[in-house]
Amino acid sequence: MTNESPGRLAAVYRAIAASTPQLDLQILGRVLLHAALVGAAAGVIGAAFVGSVEWLEHAVLGTLAGYVPLCAAGESCPQPDGTTLRPWLFVVCPALGALLAGAIAHRYAPETLGGGADATIEAFHSRGGAMRRRSAPMKLVASVLTLGMGGSGGREGPTMQMGGAIGALVGLVLRVSARERRLLLVAGMAAGMAAVFRTPLGAALLAVEVFHRDDFESDALVPAVLASVVGYSVFTVFFGEGVLFAHAPRYPFTLRHLPLYVGLAIAASATGAVFVRALEYVRRKAQASRVPPWCRPAIGGLAVGAIAFPGIYLLAHWSSVGVGHRFGIVGGGYGAAQLAITQGTLLPPGLQGAGFLMTLAALKLVATACTVGSGGSAGDFGPSLTLGALVGGAFGIVAQRVDPSVDPGAFALVGMGTLYGGIAHVPLAAVVLVCELAGSYDLLVPLMLAGGVAFVLCRRVNLYPAQRASRRESPAHASDLDVLRAVSIRDVVVPSRPFESLERNTPGPEVLRRISASTWQDVFPVLEGRKLVGVVTSDVVRTLATSPELEHVAIAEDFMHPPVSVREDADLHAALAAMLDNGLREIIVVDSNGSIVGFLDESEVGAVYHKVTQEPAPASAATGTPRPHDPRK
Repeated sequence: MTNESPGRLAAVYRAIAASTPQLDLQILGRVLLHAALVGAAAGVIGAAFVGSVEWLEHAVLGTLAGYVPLCAAGESCPQPDGTTLRPWLFVVCPALGALLAGAIAHRYAPETLGGGADATIEAFHSRGGAMRRRSAPMKLVASVLTLGMGGSGGREGPTMQMGGAIGALVGLVLRVSARERRLLLVAGMAAGMAAVFRTPLGAALLAVEVFHRDDFESDALVPAVLASVVGYSVFTVFFGEGVLFAHAPRYPFTLRHLPLYVGLAIAASATGAVFVRALEYVRRKAQASRVPPWCRPAIGGLAVGAIAFPGIYLLAHWSSVGVGHRFGIVGGGYGAAQLAITQGTLLPPGLQGAGFLMTLAALKLVATACTVGSGGSAGDFGPSLTLGALVGGAFGIVAQRVDPSVDPGAFALVGMGTLYGGIAHVPLAAVVLVCELAGSYDLLVPLMLAGGVAFVLCRRVNLYPAQRASRRESPAHASDLDVLRAVSIRDVVVPSRPFESLERNTPGPEVLRRISASTWQDVFPVLEGRKLVGVVTSDVVRTLATSPELEHVAIAEDFMHPPVSVREDADLHAALAAMLDNGLREIIVVDSNGSIVGFLDESEVGAVYHKVTQEPAPASAATGTPRPHDPRK
């Protein structure tokens, strides 16, 4: 009804969220202890995963196939040993790895096929945070085979699923409630991400932001932060400290560059939309094919080899450096992102460099869609960052022709966070992630601006289909609100309370006088006789205050919204839903004839909710049977 932002709807939710039973100190202490345990385990498995992938990459792609990847500054990269590139092995290896991974995963844990993050989100929402015991080890094996033998994907998605599975397993072994198990799942995701990506704060924010498009799992923030710190610390024991990407010493803030960052946000959003559509297209085709599910990843792997091999020769010829340099089409591609950031000698000069980066981005996009979309056990998070960096670097090169003071590396870093933050609906986490990846907050303002634009532009694009719009739509929180179905509006609304109403042609000054005279109303009915034809909210006072010339020319109809009301025989759950859906803090209650009997506001709903949840056994609206209240759920 109103043009309210998703944040406004989330704010209205406070009527219930504020009254939701919180974790008491004893339970919180227990959860934090468990979260630290989960973080340590996730750090160990993250280190084992990264070490295994690097070893297999070196053994198979390096020693056998003669492939040496282009690496980011913070990656452990094998040095060329003089082995000649063997084209047939390079084409076959991704297919063989995907075939082995697909067969193992399909036989023992089909949920580990694909990126991993979406399956973990679905487990949080629909399975009470429960995941099978074998999920973590099977994801480890499948992802090592897929990535270590040349699949195009990231390491972070698999570690999010492995970390989440560890959290779920700890919750299962310790027999905690479903609510605590979900918290541990979130903590595990954060720890796995923090370990592999070396971004403890960004990982914690991502873990609480990724489950909803317009909301946060705020209860999980503290456990996620603690688990992130522990997981990151454990990982550094094996792999040391440091940021993933090298960059210029400083990126000074320049006001005139901000419009260019808006242009970058548009370009990154368009690229992200193409990436998501490509993933969906390959996924649909794979699922519709008659090929056995365990064999589908192998076809995707074969396509990756077929794309990557000629792509390497094309790019090497273009850059005139020879095929000793491998340009990140396989694997996570962080070396390609590093190239976009530092703009090294491998790039052709001038605008050719922009074309080079965009060509590499196109090859990376198709290769990742083939790997992940066909069911390959590799993440889509890392490639999303790489694509953003490549598009941002290319955009920066073009922008530098317009303004020589532009640093293309800054645009590569901003593009990285903008693309992923937009398509994954995690704008806040993306900002912090990129700052941690670069080890600098110089680009905070451009990241916030571009991320906000991309968040708006990508509203209909979703990298993770399992995301819910908000906590209200999540089955994980359904029990928080279901108790309201047992309470009738008739039992709550105060009848015969005097209220102010308007007519369609009520003059502006009179509208302002009546609204200002009311001490409690937020919604003012517009009546024709006794019929409700619309509503005017108290926001009109602000409108008239900022535009006083309207007061003497406008009438009530100019400020009127369509009529929104609930019947007195409905339940409080329906009333709250109507308020949320229409961005209202108050709603009109009518009888069966449509006559107004009273008003209901969010604070009254919250008070009733708090009262009902404190009773020892509120009735279930679905069954009518007593339902004991567990403050931990």
